[in-house]
Amino acid sequence: QHEAVLGGRNFPVGTLRGKMGFGVFPEVELDGRAERLAPGARIRNPQNMFVMSATLTGQPLVVNYTRESNGMVHEVWVLTPQEAAIKRPSAPGTGWFSFLQ
Repeated sequence: QHEAVLGGRNFPVGTLRGKMGFGVFPEVELDGRAERLAPGARIRNPQNMFVMSATLTGQPLVVNYTRESNGMVHEVWVLTPQEAAIKRPSAPGTGWFSFLQ
């Protein structure tokens, strides 16, 4: 959507923004809260290639993400600096969006 207009990737409708830290699969920290990746979760790096969560351990990253209907994180895109500079809503009540502005 927004990012594609400026030369970035095209993300699905309903994609949210957050800061994610990866722990031992399937554990992640999203906007300061403990979360879980869904079984079969897909993570893409800034080059849009699939990566394993273990390769991202210990790195707080700005990401776009979607959730499954059960609330688990399903798709994650690690953002380029240009994509991260484009405003996008975060999950309600996280306060992270105000940090990105």
